[in-house]
Amino acid sequence: MRPISKGISPIQSDYEDYRDAFPELMARIGPFCSYCERRINTNLAVEHIQPKDDNLYPELEGNWDNYLLACVNCNSTKGNKDVVLSDLLLPDRDNTFYAFEYTADGKVTVANELSAEQQHMAEALRVLVGLEKEIRTIHDQNGRIVATDRISQRMEVWSIALESKAELEETPTEGMRRQISRTAAGHGFFGVWMKVFEEDEDMRKRIIEGFRGTAQECFDARTNPVTPRPANHLPSSGKT
Repeated sequence: MRPISKGISPIQSDYEDYRDAFPELMARIGPFCSYCERRINTNLAVEHIQPKDDNLYPELEGNWDNYLLACVNCNSTKGNKDVVLSDLLLPDRDNTFYAFEYTADGKVTVANELSAEQQHMAEALRVLVGLEKEIRTIHDQNGRIVATDRISQRMEVWSIALESKAELEETPTEGMRRQISRTAAGHGFFGVWMKVFEEDEDMRKRIIEGFRGTAQECFDARTNPVTPRPANHLPSSGKT
């Protein structure tokens, strides 16, 4: 999961309407769901990490530090569940890239390298937004499989990333490398592209730079994940 750096609030007070934060969030972290990493061109929403429900955290409704961007699937799965910041990993506070593994079958699993406590926090996030849900596909009128869920869409992008890697091997030019970086950002799923190009240090750097708002402090010079993430000003940050 892409670690995010959205910076400090662009305004000095809380937002009167949280939806007013959307343009600045888009500008800083890009049109991607902060959880499943899909690029969402429509229906991407300002997501309250700790729910603004009157019985939970209504005082955080206008708080910039409580915002991420989320797709309909992740947002609806998360719903109004209570989120205790110290009990799970979050992409704006932790190095969530270190915490999860991406595979060709579209699955997102908890990394084996984590400690037992870290695995518990990573799994809590995975379940909170439904990244463990099973694949769902339908066929169009021509019999082709159409992705209707996040797993299927990750599999599609995995195939595109593999094709891009093969094309780079055939045409190892600077222009091809720039194009792959643009293609990655155009399709989303940061974790998939980083996995497919895990042996290519230069491409991993380009992918990190190509997804604006990626927390570059979460990676070393060879783009290996750094853990724990250097703590930022956010509560319960820097857990892994």
